[in-house]
Amino acid sequence: MPEESNKFSDEDLIARFQNGDEYAFEEIIHRYKDRLVNFVFRFLGQMDEAEDIVQDTFLKVYKNKNAYENIARFSTWIYTIAGNLAKTELRKRKRRRIFSISRMGPDEKEFELPASDKTPEEDVDTLFTEKIVQAAIQQLPEKFRTVIILRDIQELSYDEISMIVGVPLGTIKSRVNRGRLKLRDLLKEMNH
Repeated sequence: MPEESNKFSDEDLIARFQNGDEYAFEEIIHRYKDRLVNFVFRFLGQMDEAEDIVQDTFLKVYKNKNAYENIARFSTWIYTIAGNLAKTELRKRKRRRIFSISRMGPDEKEFELPASDKTPEEDVDTLFTEKIVQAAIQQLPEKFRTVIILRDIQELSYDEISMIVGVPLGTIKSRVNRGRLKLRDLLKEMNH
């Protein structure tokens, strides 16, 4: 199956996995690992934690493979799992009182997006480095941060975001617009 796996949709793959095809699960990991790590990193700001959360996400998918039903896109389901795990980690941090969204220590400097991995957020303003954009995203209130990450970084549709977040479509569009304005203001402040 590996050489022909690109022919299968995500929904085909999870169906094959539900029927015992382990290669299908490997292909799901291959398709989603980097995207999910990037997604969770935007929440947490630490690569090692993001990788742990994504491992937990795949473990949940593996253990709960039969919980997926073809009523929503597979990507919606897996992003929802990863997002919930990331939010749980954020709540734990807040309880431990060690969470500071505005401070980025020297440990984060080793994370650099590869030059070949140009993403839409880099077009927000080329004067800002990836690190500054990341710091600004982390300062957004969670409800705005979530939709900005899903829309502008992960490039999901408004409908998918609505399903993942569990909020009406109109509210999602409003949050994206307000989040973009807040992000722009934060980036201006950080540049002065």
